[in-house]
Amino acid sequence: MALDTDISEIDGACHCGGVRFHVRLADGLHSARRCTCSYCRMRGAVAVSAAADGVEIVAGEDLLTEYRFNTGTARHFFCSRCGIYTHHRRRSNPREYGVNVACLAGVSPFDFEAVQVNDGIAHPSDSGRNRVAGVLRFERYD
Repeated sequence: MALDTDISEIDGACHCGGVRFHVRLADGLHSARRCTCSYCRMRGAVAVSAAADGVEIVAGEDLLTEYRFNTGTARHFFCSRCGIYTHHRRRSNPREYGVNVACLAGVSPFDFEAVQVNDGIAHPSDSGRNRVAGVLRFERYD
């Protein structure tokens, strides 16, 4: 079944289901992307966008743990029980969250044929420009 990239609202959860949330997406699944910063490189997640008021934690808020690094502006949240990154408040736009697509009901990072990769090493907040570093492609063998 083809991925519905135009969805506007969807439920999500961490791996163990302890953290559950509802998200209103800013641009559906069209804005799926990765980043080259050190943290994003290591976690390997694909994220989509939601406004700051677009993420509602419906269960497990007490299980969320926050991680900050470098400037401390971005706030990365993950489940303290299973360790899965669920969402983060963006450094490039603190009025937005990035949401891990792998946590969204019925969505997988492997559903995207190509995912834009933004240059997080030369971060837009430091360099003054948004630069696309490349594209990750997934080719399915059936």
